[in-house]
Amino acid sequence: MSVIEIGRLESITLDDLKRVMTGYVSNRKYAVEKMEGRDQVVISAKLVDLGEPYVKNFPIRHDEIEHFQQVVRQKLSFAAYCGGQLVGVAIAERRDWNRTLWVWELGVAESHRRMGVGRQLVETLAGEAKAVGLRIIVCETQNTNVPAIEFYRKAGFELDGIDLSYYTNADVKSGEVALFMKRKLE
Repeated sequence: MSVIEIGRLESITLDDLKRVMTGYVSNRKYAVEKMEGRDQVVISAKLVDLGEPYVKNFPIRHDEIEHFQQVVRQKLSFAAYCGGQLVGVAIAERRDWNRTLWVWELGVAESHRRMGVGRQLVETLAGEAKAVGLRIIVCETQNTNVPAIEFYRKAGFELDGIDLSYYTNADVKSGEVALFMKRKLE
């Protein structure tokens, strides 16, 4: 494998995103439940095996491209290249009100997964975020994306929040719930 080069992302196109944001397959998920009583609310996430693999493809909308282009202008997004070809992106937005770096997309081309590309992107994000005085990196993933959750944990993130209606009003019922992973920088 050629050397991976990480550089500041200057622009992003639909073709770029299609190259690195392909989706995932998982044989497990975190089953999320909410139990609410008068004196206590408990939200739990338990890792369970699935009978059949869960396959998720990421459709990319044109309005997302416009948003990502605006985010990239903040100069806190990065790309990974191998032999001059884009193999990974980390699109991140600074949020000053709470000193966070919100990661909108972190993706690595299937051909370069499990080779340290994502880790290099995360470490670059962490270094840049610290340099500009941010305190935490935040990302969102699905409870069904166990490969991503495992990656984030190895990269120093921990589960810090669950949103039961982030995607739709029936997230728990449909089985796909948003998990928020955070890596503290200070």
